[in-house]
Amino acid sequence: MDRSEHLDHLEHLDRHLVEELAQVARETVRDELREQTRKQRHAALLYAASGAAALYAGAALALAVGLALATGLPGWGAALITAAIMAAVAYVLRGAAHPKHAHPSPPARVIGGSAPAGPPSGLGLPYPPMPTEPPETPDHRA
Repeated sequence: MDRSEHLDHLEHLDRHLVEELAQVARETVRDELREQTRKQRHAALLYAASGAAALYAGAALALAVGLALATGLPGWGAALITAAIMAAVAYVLRGAAHPKHAHPSPPARVIGGSAPAGPPSGLGLPYPPMPTEPPETPDHRA
C-alpha cells in the first residue's frame, strides 16, 4: 500500500467516524428533545386541568353570591350585582397581570451629542471605547 492509498484509507475512516459521531449526536439530541417535550406536555395538561377546575370553582362562587343576594332581591337584581362583582374582579386581575410601567422609557440618545454612558439595555455596562485609528491589517504575503 503506497502513501496515497494509505491517506485515502485514513480519509475514508475519518469521514466514516465523523458521520458516525454526527449520527450519535443527532440521536442524543433527538432523544433529549423528545423527553423535554413529553415533560412539557404533561405540565401543560396539568395547567389546563387546573384552569378548568378554577373556572368551575369561580362559577360556583358566582352562583353562591347570586343565590345569597337573591334572598333579599329579585333574581335579575342579584344576577346583575353578581355580574358587576365578577367584572370588577376581572378588571383588578387584569391590572395585576400588566407591568407597572405601561409606557417604555424613551431611548437615551442625544441628537448631535455623544453616546450615553451606558447602553439602552439598562445593564449599566459601558460601551467599549471607539478606536481613534483604523486597525492595521496584517500582510499575509509570503
